[in-house]
Amino acid sequence: MAHAAGEAAEEAALRLYRMQGARLVARRFRRRGVGEIDLILELGGRLVFCEVKSRRTIEEAAAAITPRQWSRLEAAANAYIMEHGVSARTDLRFDVVLADRHGGVEILENAHPY
Repeated sequence: MAHAAGEAAEEAALRLYRMQGARLVARRFRRRGVGEIDLILELGGRLVFCEVKSRRTIEEAAAAITPRQWSRLEAAANAYIMEHGVSARTDLRFDVVLADRHGGVEILENAHPY
């Protein structure tokens, strides 16, 4: 059930980003022992690393992102950058998409400094 809710939240997030003109670059980018990024998007020349959290409420989803998880997201983003030769001039940001069980979805742009 939780897995299905997570996938639905990712789909909702992707729809919102596409409405803004974003292009999906990668989905569930994962490196063993490093971490995973739910969505990587290109939006207006910027590379957006996006973590999607789905819980019963938006508040619970926000509380589910721990400092340890941020470290893993940073490590996964760095792995992506190195593997794909992303230019040092590329504008980067970390977003979080929070979703609740009633279909509410909220994008927090620049949720964590890069």
